Amino acid sequence: MLPTDPCYSQYVQILKEELRPAMGCTEPIAIAYAAAKARSVLGGMPDRLLIEVSGNIIKNVKSVVVPHTGGLRGIPAAAAAGVVAGDAEAELEVLSKVTPEQIAAMAAFLERTPIEVHHANTGHIFDIMITAFRGADSAFARIVDYHTNLVTVRRNQETLLEKEITRQQDEGLTDRTCLSVAGIVDFAESVDVENVRAVLERQISYNMAIAAEGLRGNYGANIGRTVLRGRENDINYKMRAWAAAGSDARMNGCELPVVINSGSGNQGITASVPVIVYARETGKTHEELLRALCVSNLITTHLKTGIGRLSAYCGAVSAGVGAGAGLAYLKGGRFEMIAHTVVNAVAVTSGIICDGAKASCAAKIAAAVDAGLLGLAMYEDGNQFFGGDGIVKTGVENTIAAVGRLARCGMEQTDKEIIELMMER
Repeated sequence: MLPTDPCYSQYVQILKEELRPAMGCTEPIAIAYAAAKARSVLGGMPDRLLIEVSGNIIKNVKSVVVPHTGGLRGIPAAAAAGVVAGDAEAELEVLSKVTPEQIAAMAAFLERTPIEVHHANTGHIFDIMITAFRGADSAFARIVDYHTNLVTVRRNQETLLEKEITRQQDEGLTDRTCLSVAGIVDFAESVDVENVRAVLERQISYNMAIAAEGLRGNYGANIGRTVLRGRENDINYKMRAWAAAGSDARMNGCELPVVINSGSGNQGITASVPVIVYARETGKTHEELLRALCVSNLITTHLKTGIGRLSAYCGAVSAGVGAGAGLAYLKGGRFEMIAHTVVNAVAVTSGIICDGAKASCAAKIAAAVDAGLLGLAMYEDGNQFFGGDGIVKTGVENTIAAVGRLARCGMEQTDKEIIELMMER
């Protein structure tokens, strides 16, 4: 792919849009961002909050620890953190500069401030609306479809920002329909690495740091340490364990940032960490690693484009497939090997549900990476799944489209049932 090809610049831009730094699980951080914006517009500390969110936001915030809150969980905690300590200009790093005094102030704010949380059925899978009240004044902030898409800001009756809410796939981002497995492989082969070095090296630095912390510390169910125990010298277990450990830390209050993919830190960790571990363990050059990360990240994004940002379909599955594709690239594979790895892997794990952000995400990541490794091993042994085997279609792009349809349409009712189960007391 030549730099003059329109797809070349689109692929570079997609990586820059997707691989963004974020502090903590991205759904509670988006709530904190909206709350920080509402407080900023209000011009003072609110004495009451009204929070209206879609079901998938409830699902992904209910059980996860919000970073820089002293271990607080849930929607009110995320909003309180944004109100008390959030920097609205920092977007997904809204809570990156919290002080110990502010953490104490969050608990006091939660204790004295009435906070109402309502399930908003607006037709948007991703919808956050926060109204902050201070006496007779109010401020309103709304985020729709993806984590930084601030579409409405009001103070009292004055509209300060109003953006058209487009279809979710538009998102104001670079058109993802240019993505294909063949195009991704071509791009990874030909890209001038200086065009992508900054975003990929930040991903390597951030995501390996939080994975290392997950293995060192005591986070959640300690899936990473469990996977690795007794298998410290087995590279396949190391790849799974390091990826899971990053999620262990991230889901359970670690205050290190991550570089996300498709709006998710867990997906950013899963798509990158196994590829980095393998490259380092096998002595691959840094340039080979950067090119492989182009493959793993863009395959993940390609799969997620048809699925959507939030779904009943576990996003770690797509990222585990992406990791398998990146590993195939590092092993010298190109289109044929990578395409078969993708098809084989999605055939194994496309039934894993997303029931919100919490400790068990790390275990799902371990399973997703294992599926990517299995899909690759099948190809290396001359085995494959064929069109007609379940949801597998003839051709990798047809299979990817089928997975998107399954997740977006077929699992719509599943998503509603998951949310109902999670909201039961």
